[in-house]
Amino acid sequence: MPVCPDFPGADASGICGVNTLQSGVELHRLLDTGTVRKGVVVGGGYIGLEMAEALVRRGLEVSLITHSPEVMNTLDADMGRLVSQALRDLGVTLYLEETLTDFVTKKGKVTGVKTDKRSLPADLVILGLGVRPNTGLAAAAGIPLGEKGSIRVNGRMETGIAGIWAAGDCAESFHLISCRPMYIALGTVANRQGRVAGINLGGGYATFPGVVGTAVTKICQVEVARTGLQEKELSALGIEWVSAVIKSRTKAGYYPGAGEITVKVLAERGSGRLLGGQIVGMEGSAKRIDTLATALHAGFTVEEMINLDLGYAPPFSPVWDPVVIAAREAAKLL
Repeated sequence: MPVCPDFPGADASGICGVNTLQSGVELHRLLDTGTVRKGVVVGGGYIGLEMAEALVRRGLEVSLITHSPEVMNTLDADMGRLVSQALRDLGVTLYLEETLTDFVTKKGKVTGVKTDKRSLPADLVILGLGVRPNTGLAAAAGIPLGEKGSIRVNGRMETGIAGIWAAGDCAESFHLISCRPMYIALGTVANRQGRVAGINLGGGYATFPGVVGTAVTKICQVEVARTGLQEKELSALGIEWVSAVIKSRTKAGYYPGAGEITVKVLAERGSGRLLGGQIVGMEGSAKRIDTLATALHAGFTVEEMINLDLGYAPPFSPVWDPVVIAAREAAKLL
């Protein structure tokens, strides 16, 4: 379920969540009326950023509110800063480190929002505050819940009650790097969990080992990707780490269309084990996160990553892939 603040007027016309096909259709129809000029997006995550871009493309004056120091708080602040600038370059006005406190409505229609610092006029408010697991039925049935109220499951996606299985956005996952349960609502995870649950329900045997939190998005030409743990999570776990940030090109520097790419790699101090990675850059950047995600699953050190036999040709990469350059820099710090 999408998170919606429990403020008076939250059900007013023009306040939208975007979590189903139907909600998207209704939002499209509202924009097609031509009466919407000012849009406010609340939340700086994947949905918030993608909707901010869509509204700018529709010609709206767009503001975005987030309580974080930068957008995309699933990135470290230094990488999130690059994404914030991409939004500003697109024409979005950012209000960082502000919290939504109220909706302003008139005759059942939204006319603005209030934060802890200001008031903003709005013909449209889009809520991108994340989701929570819809597990009320499971809780009422006595099924044990876990992280953030999601359904606790074992490696075969079976709940705490024998013969009852759960998968997808209602179910808990296991993080392979922190070795702790986590809640992550992504379609990729839901599909893999559903496959495992289905095999077991059909009498077979399958397990879902866990996730590393890989995700990608883009804002116009700027691609964003992340996997593994970020600095604040490592700090909370008491893990000592080093971080390396490098800037490179998506293709050979002399090749037409080569764009900038920034890669950040986090490694465990001492062992050199890869702990996470983040990428922000132009076309051809985001899917490089898959190399880091695979290395996380394999338990690679950054030293081991230096000698990965990755593909090279000038249209696709420099001779040293940016991910490998970042791993090499992290290895130097160790």
